[in-house]
Amino acid sequence: MELSVVSRSSGVDGSVRVTNSKIDRAEEAAILRDDLKFYFMSPCEKYNARKQIPWKLGVQILKIIIITLQLVLFGLRNQTVVSYKEETTITFKQLFIKSYTGSSEDEKSHSIYTQKDVYDSMNFVVHQYMQFKNLSVGAISYSQDTSEFEGLEMCRTQYKEVTSTDIFHINPEMETNCLKVNSSDKNNDWKLVNESLLGLDFYRLIDVIITFKLKGINLQAIRSLEIPDCYDFYVTITFDNQGHSGLLKVFLNNDAVISECNNWNISASWPNSKYFLLVFDSFVILVCFISAVLCIRSIILARRLLQRFVKFFQDHYERTVCESDKNEFINMWYILIIISDLMAIIGLVLKMEIQTKNLASYDCCSILLGTSTLMVWVGVIRYLGYFQKYNVLILTMNAALAKVLRFCCCAGMLYLGYMFCGWIVLGPYHKKFETLSTVAECLFSLVNGDDMFATFAQIQQKSILVWLFSRVYLYTFIALFIYMVLSLFIALITDSYETIKKYQAEGFPVTDLERFLKECEDFPHLEKEEESNVSFLCCKRSIYETTVLGF
Repeated sequence: MELSVVSRSSGVDGSVRVTNSKIDRAEEAAILRDDLKFYFMSPCEKYNARKQIPWKLGVQILKIIIITLQLVLFGLRNQTVVSYKEETTITFKQLFIKSYTGSSEDEKSHSIYTQKDVYDSMNFVVHQYMQFKNLSVGAISYSQDTSEFEGLEMCRTQYKEVTSTDIFHINPEMETNCLKVNSSDKNNDWKLVNESLLGLDFYRLIDVIITFKLKGINLQAIRSLEIPDCYDFYVTITFDNQGHSGLLKVFLNNDAVISECNNWNISASWPNSKYFLLVFDSFVILVCFISAVLCIRSIILARRLLQRFVKFFQDHYERTVCESDKNEFINMWYILIIISDLMAIIGLVLKMEIQTKNLASYDCCSILLGTSTLMVWVGVIRYLGYFQKYNVLILTMNAALAKVLRFCCCAGMLYLGYMFCGWIVLGPYHKKFETLSTVAECLFSLVNGDDMFATFAQIQQKSILVWLFSRVYLYTFIALFIYMVLSLFIALITDSYETIKKYQAEGFPVTDLERFLKECEDFPHLEKEEESNVSFLCCKRSIYETTVLGF
């Protein structure tokens, strides 16, 4: 090493003091290189170098196991809730909709075509409601909440005036009249009291809405040694005549809300399985919290190390560190883990509230827990990246991401154009083009080669012009997106893959940071005989690979 001019001075005791600024600079550079090299090491390399236990790796492995386990337990519980709601909805349709078979046009509604059938269907709903306690075979009954009216309510909405002589005279203002029926009323008493409201002028009629509330209990949970849930069923039956086309549709909507069971008592011995689950969920929350803290700590340490590196380059080389080198200190995997931990903690808190019957947000809890579990398993790719043969996927995705996003923006313009065109032209003649969402789903299926013949065959041939347009529309879309857009999309990814393979064979581009690190020898505490074990467990990566993988 080239030394600067050495200045000597004699001390009181006759000793000689040596001042050498370049030696100080070399020592500072060596310390910084050691810290940078240690930062970019894999967990097993860090352990071999300084015997530092890889706490983050251990916590992540534990977290994968326990989060997946608690998700499975919650999923099994949620499955019984969903099946119970679906089965009660089918039960209500069979009990309250006259002649319901479940095989109508859209399988969600029942169609009525005559006035007599409308009256019969309305009377049928009221009669079935009044006889419900003698009809249902399930654990469902009338609601006993005295804070509000618990009977059946029927509301009729119609235009104020519509005359159907030679010239239609229409008053578009709407009026609504309602009648109420108690479950204790006799079958014909409610008709006599509300006879004036039962007459329907079908020229004016918009809809008739019948609502009532029932209460039930899901006893399936008892088999799982859990406290059963109680439900409030808000049933709404709608006779929809808004189209005035002669076809009146009947819809039934069942809004099931989990409520607190009042005055429940289980006489047999009951294990404390609920408390075991709460303790387990609390343990998972603790592990997620520790994981988030460790990742936040690593991000802070990386930030401090970046500041040291930037200051060193500025002071000793009078150069500014480029953005690509700065980005190497930003570990996106840690950010992903922190977001996953936060979502898991919130979801687990909601899950504990659900288990204690203080909350019923199954959907919100499912989204949080499902997304957090997805992120946890995506994070597994990080550890596979320690092996050179397994990190090609992440390297290729990172290299192709920018080009793919730009390409998708251009292709998206074509896709939106075809989507709006198909909706406005083919919507009245094809079921798959009735709404924008179904059009988007249909076109995406065509891009993937699904259901092509059915899409061509289901177009109605009422208009020869529209039929010819549909052929041109579908043929051009399929040819453009499958043979050109999709092929170019694959070519972009293939090109990035070939680039990564070339870099792995010939070496990745060398950055300023990597040049700085190559000036030093191996980590001083890394023994020669341990290198074979390190290479077996963890692959040696360049800084470029480290940046892409986020280690």
